[in-house]
Amino acid sequence: MTPKPRRTAAAALLALVALSGCGSATTTSTSTAPGEHPTPGPVVLDESADRTRITVAPGTTVRTELHSTYWSPATSTDPGLLAPAGQPTTAAAPSCRPGSGCGTVTTAFTARTAGSARLTAHRTSCGEARPCPPGQQDYTVDVDIAAH
Repeated sequence: MTPKPRRTAAAALLALVALSGCGSATTTSTSTAPGEHPTPGPVVLDESADRTRITVAPGTTVRTELHSTYWSPATSTDPGLLAPAGQPTTAAAPSCRPGSGCGTVTTAFTARTAGSARLTAHRTSCGEARPCPPGQQDYTVDVDIAAH
């Protein structure tokens, strides 16, 4: 019997999403197949990761990059498990019209120990004088931290 090659636990998911109206977004997340262990490495989450679940190893840096300056910085529901790593940053896009919200809000976290936490962010405006529809106001990603 020939041994089967082990499937790579990390999968890169690239998606273009225009939720903010100011550009596209990509997600790189770590996912695992049943029985496999997650591999540590930076994980970058954007709008396309909204309402998903990812699995990471302790020590992994998880970073949210939300593509509109109208987003609040992401927060962790359990900072003991998924701890903030530095201060959130906001960067306007160079060619952004005033009031359009073009740019990013970035927040980094460190997965500390096994458990589950949720990352959340919120916005009420999706553009100058343009309220967000209900499905575009809240951002959530469930993060499972699995020990090796």
